[in-house]
Amino acid sequence: MKYKLIAIDMDGTLLNSKNEISKKNKEAIKKVTDKGVKVVLSTGRIFPSALHYAKSLEIETPIISCNGAYVAEHGKLNIIYEKPISVEASKEVINLAEKKGIYYHFYDDTTFFARRFSETVNNYYKLNEKIDEKERIDIRIIDNPIEIIDSEKPLVYKFVFVEDDREKLLEFRKEAIKIDGIEVASSWWNNVEIMNKGVSKGRALIELCNVLNIDRSEVVAIGDNENDIPMLKIAGLSIAMGNGEEEVKKIANVVTKTNDESGVGEAIEKFVL
Repeated sequence: MKYKLIAIDMDGTLLNSKNEISKKNKEAIKKVTDKGVKVVLSTGRIFPSALHYAKSLEIETPIISCNGAYVAEHGKLNIIYEKPISVEASKEVINLAEKKGIYYHFYDDTTFFARRFSETVNNYYKLNEKIDEKERIDIRIIDNPIEIIDSEKPLVYKFVFVEDDREKLLEFRKEAIKIDGIEVASSWWNNVEIMNKGVSKGRALIELCNVLNIDRSEVVAIGDNENDIPMLKIAGLSIAMGNGEEEVKKIANVVTKTNDESGVGEAIEKFVL
């Protein structure tokens, strides 16, 4: 078989609009893994969330989480690659968000820090109900993020800033990119995501391929949004979702069906199996 690894984004790609993995997607992934192809979840989400979905697929494979800032093995939890944001950059990012009055949250490998209760926080509480107790996400609503950074010194892998006012979000992004030591991306129309400089799903995928001794030409990458572009660019076959952003479709080799039409399963059947 030509391809040895398939890197799949989660939100807007593997997951449908109900945050579920369709039967067709599951069956295609089962078929391809039975043939010896590795299926790697590549997501901006915190690690335990991705681990939960990997378990539901019954695949034991490395997981790329936090937009590529944290890569670990499923089951063993051995860290393959990690690149947290520096304390100094974290503080600058926090101060800018507070100045602009934009909601944000950030996380390490297991702890989710949020400035207030939000839809995302609520979704993670619901997810915790489905996760084994020892693997649940530690969710914390905090009043003073700078104090947390100073006292607890968490390894912050990613910040997410959410704002429905596009002009306000764009202005925040323009100022954020001036901060030294960070990488700025987006995974949805109303968010900005910040990681350590050089961090991306593409960089993480390269590191993983080196560990697994897999050539980039043997990799398939499937995604839908801006933060997926780096991994699509390095893959031997890049596949954009039908519901994906136009800039993603432009750089992809092919476009599959939407996430609500089991586009991942369709692509695996057509181009890999």
